[in-house]
Amino acid sequence: MTDYYSIGLTDSDRVNTAVGGGIPEGSIVLIEGEDGAGKSALSQRFSYGMATEEIPVTYISTELESWEFVQQMHSLSYDVVDLLLDERMLFLHANVDTHDEGRERQLLARLASAETLWKADVVYVDTLSALLRNDPNYEAVIEEGDEDHVIQRLVTFLRHVTMQDKTVVLTIDPTSVRDDALRPLRNTADIYFQIETNTVGQEIRRNVLVRRFQNMKTPVDDSIGFNVQQGRGISIVSRTVA
Repeated sequence: MTDYYSIGLTDSDRVNTAVGGGIPEGSIVLIEGEDGAGKSALSQRFSYGMATEEIPVTYISTELESWEFVQQMHSLSYDVVDLLLDERMLFLHANVDTHDEGRERQLLARLASAETLWKADVVYVDTLSALLRNDPNYEAVIEEGDEDHVIQRLVTFLRHVTMQDKTVVLTIDPTSVRDDALRPLRNTADIYFQIETNTVGQEIRRNVLVRRFQNMKTPVDDSIGFNVQQGRGISIVSRTVA
Protein backbone atom coordinates (compact mmCIF):
# COMPACT_ATOMS: atom_id res chain seq x y z
CA MET A 1 0.00 0.00 0.00
CA THR A 2 1.27 3.47 -0.93
CA ASP A 3 1.90 6.00 1.85
CA TYR A 4 1.51 9.72 1.24
CA TYR A 5 3.19 12.93 2.32
CA SER A 6 0.50 15.41 3.32
CA ILE A 7 0.83 18.95 1.97
CA GLY A 8 -0.62 20.15 5.28
CA LEU A 9 -2.35 23.42 6.22
CA THR A 10 -5.75 21.79 5.73
CA ASP A 11 -7.36 24.46 7.93
CA SER A 12 -5.83 27.31 5.91
CA ASP A 13 -6.22 26.47 2.22
CA ARG A 14 -7.34 23.79 -0.22
CA VAL A 15 -3.94 22.89 -1.65
CA ASN A 16 -3.72 19.44 -0.03
CA THR A 17 -7.20 18.56 -1.26
CA ALA A 18 -6.45 19.85 -4.75
CA VAL A 19 -3.48 17.48 -5.09
CA GLY A 20 -5.45 14.47 -3.97
CA GLY A 21 -4.62 14.45 -0.29
CA GLY A 22 -0.85 14.25 -0.59
CA ILE A 23 2.17 13.23 -2.65
CA PRO A 24 2.96 9.49 -2.82
CA GLU A 25 6.17 8.41 -1.11
CA GLY A 26 8.91 7.41 -3.49
CA SER A 27 7.84 9.77 -6.29
CA ILE A 28 9.67 12.00 -8.72
CA VAL A 29 7.64 15.20 -9.06
CA LEU A 30 8.32 17.56 -11.97
CA ILE A 31 6.92 21.11 -11.80
CA GLU A 32 7.47 22.85 -15.12
CA GLY A 33 6.86 26.50 -15.87
CA GLU A 34 8.43 29.56 -17.40
CA ASP A 35 9.98 32.33 -15.33
CA GLY A 36 7.31 33.94 -13.14
CA ALA A 37 4.77 31.15 -13.61
CA GLY A 38 4.71 30.34 -9.90
CA LYS A 39 6.63 27.07 -9.75
CA SER A 40 8.84 28.28 -6.89
CA ALA A 41 5.85 29.58 -4.92
CA LEU A 42 4.10 26.24 -5.38
CA SER A 43 7.21 24.36 -4.24
CA GLN A 44 7.58 26.66 -1.25
CA ARG A 45 3.97 26.02 -0.24
CA PHE A 46 4.41 22.26 -0.60
CA SER A 47 7.64 22.22 1.39
CA TYR A 48 6.31 24.44 4.16
CA GLY A 49 3.14 22.41 4.55
CA MET A 50 5.07 19.15 4.67
CA ALA A 51 7.46 20.49 7.29
CA THR A 52 4.53 21.54 9.48
CA GLU A 53 3.38 17.91 9.25
CA GLU A 54 6.71 16.79 10.79
CA ILE A 55 8.04 15.56 7.45
CA PRO A 56 11.80 16.25 7.13
CA VAL A 57 12.34 18.48 4.11
CA THR A 58 15.37 19.79 2.24
CA TYR A 59 14.90 22.82 -0.01
CA ILE A 60 17.64 23.73 -2.49
CA SER A 61 17.35 27.08 -4.27
CA THR A 62 19.51 28.32 -7.10
CA GLU A 63 18.08 31.83 -6.75
CA LEU A 64 17.65 32.66 -3.06
CA GLU A 65 20.16 33.05 -0.26
CA SER A 66 18.99 31.84 3.15
CA TRP A 67 17.88 35.29 4.34
CA GLU A 68 16.03 35.87 1.07
CA PHE A 69 14.29 32.53 1.44
CA VAL A 70 13.11 33.39 4.96
CA GLN A 71 11.95 36.80 3.73
CA GLN A 72 10.17 35.34 0.72
CA MET A 73 8.40 32.72 2.82
CA HIS A 74 7.38 35.33 5.39
CA SER A 75 5.83 37.45 2.62
CA LEU A 76 3.62 34.47 1.76
CA SER A 77 2.73 33.94 5.45
CA TYR A 78 4.86 30.80 5.56
CA ASP A 79 7.06 31.54 8.57
CA VAL A 80 9.86 28.99 8.37
CA VAL A 81 12.20 30.26 11.10
CA ASP A 82 11.07 27.77 13.74
CA LEU A 83 11.06 24.95 11.18
CA LEU A 84 14.65 25.76 10.24
CA LEU A 85 15.77 26.08 13.87
CA ASP A 86 14.06 22.80 14.78
CA GLU A 87 15.77 21.15 11.79
CA ARG A 88 12.48 20.06 10.29
CA MET A 89 13.54 21.95 7.19
CA LEU A 90 17.03 22.30 5.76
CA PHE A 91 17.57 25.16 3.32
CA LEU A 92 20.58 25.25 1.00
CA HIS A 93 21.58 27.85 -1.55
CA ALA A 94 23.16 26.39 -4.69
CA ASN A 95 25.59 28.89 -6.14
CA VAL A 96 25.41 28.26 -9.87
CA ASP A 97 27.19 31.46 -10.87
CA THR A 98 30.69 30.25 -9.99
CA HIS A 99 33.10 30.06 -12.88
CA ASP A 100 35.76 28.20 -10.93
CA GLU A 101 37.48 25.33 -12.61
CA GLY A 102 37.29 21.74 -11.43
CA ARG A 103 35.02 20.26 -8.81
CA GLU A 104 33.34 23.54 -7.85
CA ARG A 105 31.58 23.61 -11.20
CA GLN A 106 30.49 19.95 -11.20
CA LEU A 107 27.02 20.97 -10.04
CA LEU A 108 25.09 17.77 -10.75
CA ALA A 109 27.85 15.60 -9.30
CA ARG A 110 27.97 17.74 -6.15
CA LEU A 111 24.19 17.54 -5.85
CA ALA A 112 24.25 13.76 -6.01
CA SER A 113 27.16 13.37 -3.59
CA ALA A 114 25.89 15.76 -0.87
CA GLU A 115 24.74 13.10 1.59
CA THR A 116 23.32 15.55 4.14
CA LEU A 117 20.65 16.97 1.85
CA TRP A 118 19.41 13.49 0.88
CA LYS A 119 18.73 12.51 4.49
CA ALA A 120 15.35 14.27 4.34
CA ASP A 121 12.21 12.42 3.31
CA VAL A 122 11.40 15.01 0.63
CA VAL A 123 13.98 16.99 -1.34
CA TYR A 124 13.13 20.06 -3.43
CA VAL A 125 15.48 21.27 -6.19
CA ASP A 126 14.44 24.74 -7.37
CA THR A 127 15.48 25.02 -10.17
CA LEU A 128 17.04 22.00 -11.83
CA SER A 129 17.33 23.88 -15.11
CA ALA A 130 19.74 26.38 -13.53
CA LEU A 131 21.96 23.52 -12.35
CA LEU A 132 21.93 21.97 -15.81
CA ARG A 133 22.62 25.24 -17.58
CA ASN A 134 25.72 25.93 -15.50
CA ASP A 135 27.20 22.44 -15.30
CA PRO A 136 30.23 22.04 -17.60
CA ASN A 137 29.41 18.40 -18.36
CA TYR A 138 25.99 19.39 -19.62
CA GLU A 139 27.45 22.33 -21.54
CA ALA A 140 29.91 19.99 -23.24
CA VAL A 141 27.36 17.41 -24.34
CA ILE A 142 25.04 20.10 -25.73
CA GLU A 143 27.75 20.90 -28.25
CA GLU A 144 27.88 17.20 -29.15
CA GLY A 145 24.09 16.80 -29.15
CA ASP A 146 24.22 14.08 -26.49
CA GLU A 147 22.57 15.76 -23.47
CA ASP A 148 20.25 12.76 -23.17
CA HIS A 149 23.17 10.79 -21.67
CA VAL A 150 23.65 13.28 -18.83
CA ILE A 151 19.92 13.38 -18.07
CA GLN A 152 19.65 9.59 -18.08
CA ARG A 153 22.40 9.38 -15.47
CA LEU A 154 20.52 11.92 -13.37
CA VAL A 155 17.29 9.96 -13.76
CA THR A 156 19.06 6.77 -12.66
CA PHE A 157 20.30 8.53 -9.53
CA LEU A 158 16.85 9.95 -8.75
CA ARG A 159 15.30 6.50 -9.10
CA HIS A 160 17.87 5.17 -6.65
CA VAL A 161 16.76 7.86 -4.19
CA THR A 162 13.05 7.16 -4.62
CA MET A 163 13.61 3.43 -4.09
CA GLN A 164 14.34 4.42 -0.48
CA ASP A 165 10.77 5.82 -0.24
CA LYS A 166 12.04 9.37 -0.55
CA THR A 167 10.35 11.89 -2.82
CA VAL A 168 12.15 14.39 -5.05
CA VAL A 169 10.45 17.54 -6.33
CA LEU A 170 12.14 19.26 -9.28
CA THR A 171 11.24 22.61 -10.81
CA ILE A 172 12.35 23.42 -14.31
CA ASP A 173 12.03 26.27 -16.80
CA PRO A 174 11.36 24.71 -20.22
CA THR A 175 12.67 27.79 -22.04
CA SER A 176 16.16 27.42 -20.59
CA VAL A 177 16.91 23.80 -21.55
CA ARG A 178 16.34 21.86 -24.73
CA ASP A 179 13.44 19.47 -25.25
CA ASP A 180 15.92 16.61 -25.65
CA ALA A 181 16.88 17.12 -22.00
CA LEU A 182 13.32 17.56 -20.80
CA ARG A 183 11.94 14.46 -22.50
CA PRO A 184 13.55 11.85 -20.17
CA LEU A 185 12.50 13.86 -17.10
CA ARG A 186 8.94 14.22 -18.34
CA ASN A 187 8.73 10.53 -19.18
CA THR A 188 10.18 9.44 -15.84
CA ALA A 189 8.23 11.74 -13.52
CA ASP A 190 5.55 9.99 -11.49
CA ILE A 191 3.83 13.35 -11.09
CA TYR A 192 4.14 15.93 -13.84
CA PHE A 193 2.70 19.41 -13.30
CA GLN A 194 2.87 21.97 -16.10
CA ILE A 195 2.03 25.56 -15.11
CA GLU A 196 0.47 27.86 -17.67
CA THR A 197 -0.32 31.54 -17.18
CA ASN A 198 -2.78 33.87 -18.87
CA THR A 199 -3.23 37.60 -18.37
CA VAL A 200 -6.82 38.78 -18.12
CA GLY A 201 -6.94 42.54 -17.57
CA GLN A 202 -4.73 43.21 -14.56
CA GLU A 203 -4.98 39.62 -13.33
CA ILE A 204 -2.48 36.85 -13.95
CA ARG A 205 -4.33 33.55 -14.04
CA ARG A 206 -2.26 30.50 -13.20
CA ASN A 207 -3.26 26.91 -13.87
CA VAL A 208 -1.50 23.67 -13.06
CA LEU A 209 -2.08 21.23 -15.90
CA VAL A 210 -1.84 17.76 -14.37
CA ARG A 211 -0.12 15.81 -17.13
CA ARG A 212 0.49 12.75 -14.96
CA PHE A 213 -0.32 11.74 -11.39
CA GLN A 214 0.43 8.13 -10.54
CA ASN A 215 -0.95 6.49 -7.38
CA MET A 216 -3.13 9.45 -6.46
CA LYS A 217 -4.85 9.06 -3.10
CA THR A 218 -8.09 10.72 -4.22
CA PRO A 219 -9.07 12.02 -7.68
CA VAL A 220 -7.15 15.04 -8.96
CA ASP A 221 -8.54 17.45 -11.57
CA ASP A 222 -6.79 17.80 -14.91
CA SER A 223 -6.41 21.53 -14.27
CA ILE A 224 -5.94 23.30 -10.92
CA GLY A 225 -6.28 27.07 -10.79
CA PHE A 226 -4.26 28.96 -8.20
CA ASN A 227 -3.26 32.45 -7.12
CA VAL A 228 -0.10 33.68 -5.42
CA GLN A 229 -0.84 36.56 -3.05
CA GLN A 230 1.40 38.45 -0.68
CA GLY A 231 0.30 37.82 2.89
CA ARG A 232 -1.84 34.85 1.88
CA GLY A 233 0.41 32.53 -0.09
CA ILE A 234 -1.08 29.99 -2.47
CA SER A 235 -4.85 29.94 -2.90
CA ILE A 236 -6.75 27.39 -4.99
CA VAL A 237 -9.35 29.10 -7.18
CA SER A 238 -12.36 27.79 -9.05
CA ARG A 239 -13.07 29.40 -12.39
CA THR A 240 -16.16 29.02 -14.51
CA VAL A 241 -16.24 29.48 -18.26
CA ALA A 242 -19.07 31.69 -19.47
